[in-house]
Amino acid sequence: MKNKLTVTIERDLIPKAKAYAKLHGTSLSEIIEETFKKLPRRKGASFSGRWRGKFTVVLKNEHRFRKLSEKYL
Repeated sequence: MKNKLTVTIERDLIPKAKAYAKLHGTSLSEIIEETFKKLPRRKGASFSGRWRGKFTVVLKNEHRFRKLSEKYL
């Protein structure tokens, strides 16, 4: 269900906005709605995006693996 929303913009932008919508065969409401749908849900990258590439694989024969396994396993 859609609800009505009042948007306030500068007076000189109204004709430009209407012309843009008409040129693209849509309404201002649809342009605003689609713009907000495309926005990310949160600021910045996702949790996995922030950590992607930060870790390296440690092989079992590496010194670091042996020390960590002695301590934690």
